[in-house]
Amino acid sequence: MNDPLPDLVARFRVRQGLFRKETVEARVYELDSYGCVMKTDKVFEPGDTLVLELVMDMPFEEIRAEGVSGLVTEKRKHCSNFFYSIDFSDLNTKDASPLSEKLRRIHEVLLKKQSLKSRRGPGPVASMRQLA
Repeated sequence: MNDPLPDLVARFRVRQGLFRKETVEARVYELDSYGCVMKTDKVFEPGDTLVLELVMDMPFEEIRAEGVSGLVTEKRKHCSNFFYSIDFSDLNTKDASPLSEKLRRIHEVLLKKQSLKSRRGPGPVASMRQLA
């Protein structure tokens, strides 16, 4: 699998015992208007529903899409972690709701960051590895 998307994480809450919930942060590897792929050590099964908060870290403020309902559609084991394909269930891409606008904004920023990164070429560490 590729590298995680730059500056983007998914947060969600999972039940820990009877009365406690834990907030988990997972790296996002793919994102489009229909869903995402994330990696975590938490165990879910296809058919499970998660409520995600997607957070794009920016220099001055974060872009947050809160309350994104997602359906786990696929699970792939990778070492001690799992990659999950999540379909955004309640999202209408034609919709102009605040949530779909935030997701659209996160996606636009991601595309800009990725195009800038690809124009710069491999970073200093990658080019050092090629010399060795």
